[in-house]
Amino acid sequence: MMILIIDANILIAELLRQRGRELLRNQQLLIYAADKVIEETNYEIQKRIRHMITTGKLSKEAGADLTQAASEPLETRIITVPQIEYGYLEIEAKERIPRDPDDWHTVALTIHLDAAIWTQDNDFLGCGCPCWTTDTLISHLKRMS
Repeated sequence: MMILIIDANILIAELLRQRGRELLRNQQLLIYAADKVIEETNYEIQKRIRHMITTGKLSKEAGADLTQAASEPLETRIITVPQIEYGYLEIEAKERIPRDPDDWHTVALTIHLDAAIWTQDNDFLGCGCPCWTTDTLISHLKRMS
């Protein structure tokens, strides 16, 4: 079992894709997210789906279906961790990610759980925590199965 802390950008992108939702359901993954990441994800998912409806990329019905499809793995597969559990690491986490200190929640939770970060964001590189990209993660999971 791999323990991963998911970055908001990855979570948002993967929830909007069928392939991504399937990956999030992979039983070899134990996926955690900071409460701040979940808040950002919920906001961004709704914003992006509204934009797709407004621009004609999705019908209202398809938008409702996508909202439902995106919420299922978010509710059933992602373990939300409140800031009270990892907040004691805020200063250290901000020091480790100077290019984007707003992402400190993900770094702090990763340190707290001694896990790895699932991200495409280069700001996490060099933070002292292992990082997995989606492509590398998929490749690794294929080798494990």
